[in-house]
Amino acid sequence: MPQSLAGQVILITGASAGIGAALAKALAPSSNVRLVLAARRVEKLEEVAIACRSMGAEVLTVATDMAEPAQVEALAQAALEKFGRVDAVVNNAGYGQMGPIELVPTEAAQQQFAVNLIAPLTLVKMLIPPMRSQGGGRIVNISSLGGRLAFPLGGLYSSSKFALEGLSDALRMELEPFNIKVSVVEPGPVGTEFFDVSKQTVATAIANPTNTPYRAAFEQLDQLRGRLGRQLWTSEQVAQVIIKALSDRHPRPRYVAATGGNILLFLMTKVMPTWMVDDFWQRFYGIDRVAKDWQSNQAD
Repeated sequence: MPQSLAGQVILITGASAGIGAALAKALAPSSNVRLVLAARRVEKLEEVAIACRSMGAEVLTVATDMAEPAQVEALAQAALEKFGRVDAVVNNAGYGQMGPIELVPTEAAQQQFAVNLIAPLTLVKMLIPPMRSQGGGRIVNISSLGGRLAFPLGGLYSSSKFALEGLSDALRMELEPFNIKVSVVEPGPVGTEFFDVSKQTVATAIANPTNTPYRAAFEQLDQLRGRLGRQLWTSEQVAQVIIKALSDRHPRPRYVAATGGNILLFLMTKVMPTWMVDDFWQRFYGIDRVAKDWQSNQAD
């Protein structure tokens, strides 16, 4: 573990499972590290805290609904009251609202942006002044390859991550004079609860997906995790990339955490024409089957 993290106070959101939990456990053996762990699920959060304490870390857990700005502000206050400072914040909490844009209720879209964008914004606004006063800090925002590449059925998720990337770029430039470093980590597909949560968001937001014009695409979406196969990273692999962003002396603006991710981004943003990129994603997510399926359904 990098010596630069020894004794630091590191705040991690979404720490009850997946990437956040893996990161907390990876940081715990660091000398005198102090962790502030936040999530909604208190029991799971405490399980992570117990594991981290057993490895020598001092841990504060704060039950936080990231969709509630007042709770996010209270999280920052609790961290500062307990430890007197926060050296680094990892805005990891987030989820994917899946579904065709026309079918997702406005309330679900608002919730997506509340968690994926407004919560990180609220938290860093609370922590920038104390970081400036203490001489610097780190902000690491967990985005996604979906924050650089939009894809069908994930438009709202990508929009929230595109916004988070724009926010991060502006913060990086604004905070450089105060020695506050800002980086983005962009995972690809990860074997976490993300896919299960995504299915739940579809079921909650869209009453009967198979009775819509997008039925064929929904059927293919259900098979997505299995189709990704070996491309799935573990939470522990992503956690190691985040640790690099936290510890590099001169952190990069972006860290890609995906097999072949840099090549994919280069091809799809610099080489391939837009029509070819569109065609790839339409086939990958089953949009290419929608018209024929819809017409057949109408004929019946």
